Parts: sequence; C-alpha cells; structure tokens
Amino acid sequence: MSKKLPLISGKDTVKAFSRGGWRVDRIAGSHAVMRKDGSAVTLSVPLHKELRKGLLRSLIKDAGIDIEEFLTYLVVLGL
Repeated sequence: MSKKLPLISGKDTVKAFSRGGWRVDRIAGSHAVMRKDGSAVTLSVPLHKELRKGLLRSLIKDAGIDIEEFLTYLVVLGL
C-alpha cells in the first residue's frame, strides 16, 4: 500500500526536490524546470497553489525516487 501524498503547492514541491539534489534550471511561464547533475531527466513543476496527487506522484516517479523518500524531504522542510 502506498503512502498518502499531501496536497502541497508547486513552490513547496520545488523545495522538496531541491533537498534531493535537484535544482531549478529555468522558469518557463508558470513552470519551474528542474535538473539534477548526472541525470538526463528534467522535471517540469507547475508553480500552482496546489498540485494534484496524480501529477505529484508522476513527478516523484520521474525523479527516480519513491514516495517515502519524497515525504522525508517534506518532513525535513517542516511541511
């Protein structure tokens, strides 16, 4: 059974991925495009007030981490 994802903003999502080594490469419209050194993958995080859980789950999968690891990034940030 998978862990429950909280409803968080795009800004908080960017902060959480930053804890995992991702960095904002550029802002394109209302999206933050994130890169990680050594990875060919880019994450396009919408900077909305709330991200839908399916989108957040997809971003986590694309980043190559599991939900539990992402949740630890949120805990470290106090979110």
